[in-house]
Amino acid sequence: MSARIGVVGVGWWATFNHIPAVQDGPDAEIVALCDLDTERLAVAGERFGIAARYTDVAEMLAREGLDGVIVSTPHVAHTAPTIAALEAGCHVLVEKPMATRAKDGRAIAAAAERTGRQVLVPTGLNFADHSLKAAQLVADGRIGEVRHAVCQMGSALDDLFAGEPMMETAEHLFRPPASTWADPNKAGGYGWGQMSHSIAWLVFVTGLRFESVYAVTGKSTSGVDYYDAVAARAVGGATVSLSGASTVPKHVGMHTDVRIYGTEGCLFFDNERARLELRRLDGEDEIIAIPEGGAAYDGRLPVHRFAALCAGKPVVNASDAEVGARVTEVLDALYRSAASGEAERI
Repeated sequence: MSARIGVVGVGWWATFNHIPAVQDGPDAEIVALCDLDTERLAVAGERFGIAARYTDVAEMLAREGLDGVIVSTPHVAHTAPTIAALEAGCHVLVEKPMATRAKDGRAIAAAAERTGRQVLVPTGLNFADHSLKAAQLVADGRIGEVRHAVCQMGSALDDLFAGEPMMETAEHLFRPPASTWADPNKAGGYGWGQMSHSIAWLVFVTGLRFESVYAVTGKSTSGVDYYDAVAARAVGGATVSLSGASTVPKHVGMHTDVRIYGTEGCLFFDNERARLELRRLDGEDEIIAIPEGGAAYDGRLPVHRFAALCAGKPVVNASDAEVGARVTEVLDALYRSAASGEAERI
């Protein structure tokens, strides 16, 4: 029997990616929708043939007997429905960023631990086979102790973070709202909106947890960060450089480039060139082949993993609540540092 999943927040990404991904797979079905906007709720319900529609999360959880919940609300509204769903016995897919305050990220991780349920944050690069291989190489000590990392990401989203309609969403059922992506008072900006992907990959692969962050940013016309430059230190002393930029040309698209330096070698990942390479000081290198197109971002992959998880299948959760909490800590400190002009501790 397929798992029963409810969706909280039926805006752009839920209707473009999450709901179709579940409906296209064999492991689960979307049985209920919840949103504060009754008109949007009706439109999404009719489009996807979902009759059970709610404006109250608690009511949906009480009535629907759910195995899992997808939380795709605005960034600043992730914490309460995620914890409520965990406490109702559901696994939860919560959109990135998992939370927008370090203490909320830790509260979600604690709720997952307390309830024995899993949280999955759909940072899609984490779930690719080559990313699992990268994490295993580091865990096996193939680069030794991690001492430094460089993590760069760029996206073709200058319109989105400037508060303008995102060009490629013109034909979508709903479009991403400026209130989520381009409002500095509601966790808009490139760090929350995109670097949550690249930092999640770095944290998953290396296991790093950060202790201090110094950041400077460049602003879009809406006042959120277009560009981010970060110098950070991890627990244990490793140094880390994090970087993000919104203004990649549309025809080029997203790229993520990560280089991890250890006491015995280096690990290089670049999704633009489909490269994963282990380079060791002793010359015992390993080049991991990535199939053509295999390094491209796949937004449906983590949703399929979540559906399988809810159906009781064994799943490697490559972006769990602990990863989400560590990413939230870094980004919270990034924005505090950019505002204060000082290094901020986590």
